Amino acid sequence: MENSKKGLVPIQKGTILSTSQCPSSKVEQERMNGVPYASAIGSIMYSMICTRPDVSYALSMTSRYQQNPGNSHWMAVKSILKYLRNTKDMFLIYGSGEEELVVKGYTDASFQTDRDDSRSQSGYVFIMNGGAVSWKSSKQDVVALSTTESEYIAASLAAQEAAWLRKFIANLGTYVAKMEFVPLIR
Repeated sequence: MENSKKGLVPIQKGTILSTSQCPSSKVEQERMNGVPYASAIGSIMYSMICTRPDVSYALSMTSRYQQNPGNSHWMAVKSILKYLRNTKDMFLIYGSGEEELVVKGYTDASFQTDRDDSRSQSGYVFIMNGGAVSWKSSKQDVVALSTTESEYIAASLAAQEAAWLRKFIANLGTYVAKMEFVPLIR
């Protein structure tokens, strides 16, 4: 990956991944067995958990195919690695110079993102005084029947995290001056 071209985004818009792209022949499976797919997913996950919330969506989409990854799945993982290489000098900054503690929550959903089971994708990020402190991108547990329903499911997950964050911060003996949600509705 050291000589790879630099990626501008973790996953290209319109990228569709599904089980239909998994290897079907023995030859394809043998070739993909030599690819360090699970290892790459693990490395990306480590960076995502520690400091890189910007790759959570792409990681969530590609990690579903660890059992039997195909070439298109591997290309998507390489795209994430190229993006990380391109942005390796970027980092999270905590503190915005504000005296009061301000927490902002952003949430969004993508309707029926998974082509195999028609489930939607939820995501949220909470930013405290300018730095991300909690984030998640995951496939929803149920099949939403509309974009509105998938947005409500995502908002519900974010509200649960917000309640936990508020209680956690209060247990630290700190007061949250302002907690606001910013829905990402198109």
